Amino acid sequence: MNQTLGRINGHLIGLAMKEMVRRAIGVIDAQRFFFEAKEKVADHQPTKQDFVTSADLAAQKVYVKLIRESFPDYGIVAEEDHLSVDCKMPDSVLMFTVDPLDGTKAFIRGQSHGVGTMISLVQDGQVVAAYIGDVMTREIYGYRPGSEKVHRITSNGRAARLKIDETRSLADQYVLLRDDPDLYSEQAQKLMRRKKEGGLVKGMEVTGGSIGIHMARLWKGEVGMTIFRPGPNTPWDLMPILGISEMLGIRFYPISAFVVNAYGRNAYVVSPDIQSVDEEVVVIHISRFDEVADALGR
Repeated sequence: MNQTLGRINGHLIGLAMKEMVRRAIGVIDAQRFFFEAKEKVADHQPTKQDFVTSADLAAQKVYVKLIRESFPDYGIVAEEDHLSVDCKMPDSVLMFTVDPLDGTKAFIRGQSHGVGTMISLVQDGQVVAAYIGDVMTREIYGYRPGSEKVHRITSNGRAARLKIDETRSLADQYVLLRDDPDLYSEQAQKLMRRKKEGGLVKGMEVTGGSIGIHMARLWKGEVGMTIFRPGPNTPWDLMPILGISEMLGIRFYPISAFVVNAYGRNAYVVSPDIQSVDEEVVVIHISRFDEVADALGR
């Protein structure tokens, strides 16, 4: 029997994506203490040690099944098994990026933080929706197509809008790093120093694990800045954090941009390909560009 069920809209897509994240969180959490792990070759860094677990594979299976059932003509780029499915839409290129378990090493270590799962929807070079789930807290961060707001959604469905406080100086906030501070350039280390020691910020923190959960701390205002080291980045890592950050007015600036006042310059583009940057990337709200530029002595 043929049925006409009407047109799909951004609200329905957002609901479907959030449900995918919730189900992925469930299957990851179910294997939290009992899983299989094996070494694999990283797509973006073949010489770097990487792992895949049974939880990664189970979560990706959830995403792929729901995407193919709900959006059969949309493309998919997912981390495990080099999954790439072309878009079949006639008039627009729509592609889901999927990172089924973001922070696999943290998961293997049994951390109680830094384990996430991420999905984004890219349409014609724009991230139109993105959701990131925190496996440990079961919170979800993200936005749907057509929305101008990013929400933090609790495990019981309560939602709070995320918004950056532009009145706070970086001198009153911390910088969040993903690597040992000694591995950064002299310019970057200048930004990491405390204000009272001639630097820019109140202090620093170093954390690993999920890049999505790492970035959520910036979106929530727990920290005021993060700095990424040079290197390659995959689309399933980048697209969700680029989309949410863009909505909140947060930009990814190459560190050289501050010297030449390149306000509009961005280190990354929306793409299904792996991207490599050969200098550090400073991630801040646009209102704090001048603070960083002045600290670097432009």
